[in-house]
Amino acid sequence: MLLPHFTALGAGPTVLMLHGAAGGYRSFAPQVEHYALQGFRAIAWDMPGYGLSAPVEPYGVRGLAQSCIHLIEALLPPEAQGAQRSVVLLGHGLGGMVAQEVVMRRPELVSRLVLSGSTSGPDSGWAEEAKRQTALLDASANDMLALAKTVLPGQTGPLALAEGVQLARHCMAQVSPVTYRLALQAQAAFDRDAALAHIHVPTLLITGEQDRVAPGSAIERMAGKIHGSRWVQMPGIGHWQNLEAPDAFDALVLDFLHQRTDRWLH
Repeated sequence: MLLPHFTALGAGPTVLMLHGAAGGYRSFAPQVEHYALQGFRAIAWDMPGYGLSAPVEPYGVRGLAQSCIHLIEALLPPEAQGAQRSVVLLGHGLGGMVAQEVVMRRPELVSRLVLSGSTSGPDSGWAEEAKRQTALLDASANDMLALAKTVLPGQTGPLALAEGVQLARHCMAQVSPVTYRLALQAQAAFDRDAALAHIHVPTLLITGEQDRVAPGSAIERMAGKIHGSRWVQMPGIGHWQNLEAPDAFDALVLDFLHQRTDRWLH
C-alpha cells in the first residue's frame, strides 16, 4: 500500500491530524506550526483521494482507517517501545470518524484521541447534509468553489476568524468533487456508536456551539460512552473549530496533551 501524502514539522511526541471531508492537509496549517513550536512532531495528512494521496477502493471509513494505520506504522520507528510506539490522533469531521475506527482496530497505536466536530452515530446531521450538498453539487456542475461559498456561511459561527474561514474555503475548493461525494456518503453511513465503550485512551471531544452536523447533544452523549473522556463546546463557533478560533482550539488541545493520563482515566 502506498503511503498517503503528509506534511511534518518539529520533533517530539507525534500528533497526527486527520482533516475532514471538505479539507486537506492545509486545514491544520495553524496547528502544525504551533504544535511543532510546543515540542511535538506535528503531522497532517492528505486523506486518500485528497491532494497527492491515491484513493482507496471501495471508498469508506474502514479503508481510510487502514491507510491511516499503515501511515502510523511507517512513522513510528520499529525500535520504539511503550508510549513512543503510539501517536496522538486528532481528527476533524470525517477524520474523527477515521480516528475512531483506528483506535478501535489498533488501540496500541494511539495514546490519546481528540475528536473535533466528529460524531459516531445517527444523532448527527451528516445524512441530511449529504443530501443537501450533493444536490448543490449537481446544480453547480461539480463546482467545488461555488459549493464552498454556499456551504461555509452555514457551517461557521458568528465569532469565526475571517482568515480561518478563507482558508477553509480554499481547502474545500481544492477537493475533487468525485472524492467529496464519496466522503459525504461515508460520513452519512458511519455508525460506531455501539463500540464507543471500547475506546480506552484519554479522549477530548470538541464541538462548536453553532455546529449543526456535530451538535453538542451528540457530543455529550458520546462523551458519556467513552471512558475517561471529556467534551467542550466552543461558544460562537461552528463546525471548523480549529480554523474559526485557532488560539482557543489549540489551548484546549495542548492543555489536554500536557495533562497526566491518570487524571483522565480515573
